[in-house]
Amino acid sequence: MVRPWEADPSALFERRLGSTAQELGNSRDREDCPDIWQLDNGDIAVIGRDLTTAYTAKLPSGVSLSADERLVVIPGNMLSAAKKDIPDA
Repeated sequence: MVRPWEADPSALFERRLGSTAQELGNSRDREDCPDIWQLDNGDIAVIGRDLTTAYTAKLPSGVSLSADERLVVIPGNMLSAAKKDIPDA
């Protein structure tokens, strides 16, 4: 089965959306930094803690994860800080 959308591993990081983890007080160093980036093809990369195992049994009805997908969690203030960089639909 062909998916309507597929992640392109050749896409490059273009710009950070929002503030750095350090600016938001979510990290003390560069080793553990949640982040949100727009890729050069317009897709979004989210760097966060992999909680796939913890949340798989708790997913709401109609929500699923494919074998090649992971559920990541980022601080709420990070997404709020990125709002100014995300265009309206």
